[in-house]
Amino acid sequence: MTQLVNRDQSLEKLEGVRWSAPTGSETRLMAAMRELRRKPIGGLTVEGMRLLIRQDAGLAYLLPLAVEVLRVNPLAEGDMHEGDLLAGRAHQGPGGLE
Repeated sequence: MTQLVNRDQSLEKLEGVRWSAPTGSETRLMAAMRELRRKPIGGLTVEGMRLLIRQDAGLAYLLPLAVEVLRVNPLAEGDMHEGDLLAGRAHQGPGGLE
């Protein structure tokens, strides 16, 4: 059974983990993830979900949202290519598709 989640909350709030302040050596990927972790999960774009899922971030909250999107549009795309959300989801293996 899928637990209902407040989509107005960020991954930081939901997980109770706030990343430390960025260092001067932070990569663009880390900066993007930091920004996405602070956004309400209900407002994440397909690209935001794809990026976080590929980095194994917030899977308990994001995989159910990704499955909702994929049920409507199996070829939903972010910034990479058609179907990249599905590719990111497939990266996680078969669990959680119920």
